[in-house]
Amino acid sequence: MKILGIETSCDETAAAVVEDGVRILSNQIASQVEIHARYGGIVPEVASRQHILAIIPTIEQAMAKAETTWSDLAGIAVTNGPGLVGSLLVGVNAAKAISLAHRLPITGVNHLEGHIYASWLGNHSIHFPLVCLIVSGGHSDLVLMRGHGDYVVLGRTRDDASGEAFDKAARILGLGYPGGPAIEQAARNGTASIQLPRAWLKGTSDFSFSGVKTALLRLVEAGKIALSANQSDELPTRADAAASFQEAVIDVLVTKAVAAAKERRVKQILLVGGVASNELLRKRLAENSSIPVLVPEPVLCTDNAAMIAACGYYHFQAGRVDGLDLDVVASLRLA
Repeated sequence: MKILGIETSCDETAAAVVEDGVRILSNQIASQVEIHARYGGIVPEVASRQHILAIIPTIEQAMAKAETTWSDLAGIAVTNGPGLVGSLLVGVNAAKAISLAHRLPITGVNHLEGHIYASWLGNHSIHFPLVCLIVSGGHSDLVLMRGHGDYVVLGRTRDDASGEAFDKAARILGLGYPGGPAIEQAARNGTASIQLPRAWLKGTSDFSFSGVKTALLRLVEAGKIALSANQSDELPTRADAAASFQEAVIDVLVTKAVAAAKERRVKQILLVGGVASNELLRKRLAENSSIPVLVPEPVLCTDNAAMIAACGYYHFQAGRVDGLDLDVVASLRLA
């Protein structure tokens, strides 16, 4: 059963063909990183215009690489939220046009649910119930998954998501965009010697990263971090600040995820989303959890269409089919 997946929730134009929800036949991604790096972040109008330019060539590349014709497909899965409205509209309308032209069923997929189903790609052994830690530029969620399509949100961010916090910290330190990889790279040359606050929000599984970001900003404004050559050699360096910030964020993510998994007595922890590409996060979660941890390979952590196609397969198996009135929902909730 071959599913065409389409993903345009933010700034990546992606299309993929996946067989039986686990086998990737193609996974094409047209990145806009270089374009948005000029502005230090994503410009929604620019992103949607680039999607319009890239969507058809990307779908054609995915179909060609998979050596698949329209008649080989069982259906189309497309992200319809959450995300940027203009970006989502490009993918959803492309999917509906193909659905109409080739008489293929269509199913809308929640972007966060797609990230979860990246864990199925490669035919990994998944055991319910499980806890998913979804960490990306817009989300830091802890979700209990009791079965396919059965979710309970245990906690989410109250302000900045972890990926957003990394982007802002990188901007504060002058490390460029995207912030996550920039912070991780800089941290390799530093030590976590700066004591930054952690917001534990005791009694909840929620997250908050605005405080640690603000604390970093105040240190920079006070000249307590050496960002230029004429500052004292005794001050912590930019690399030390990056390592300390990364340590603070990962400490909270890992501690909360492990605690939630133990409390719910789950069989597995899934770490997914763009921030799951961070090597230290992957390592710390595995080291601190007595419960098995599964993390997709890095290319499947960032936005891609293979995860949407994988999720779509299980939607179709459950009979979840949408009509041509499928609409986008910028703030679509998982549960």
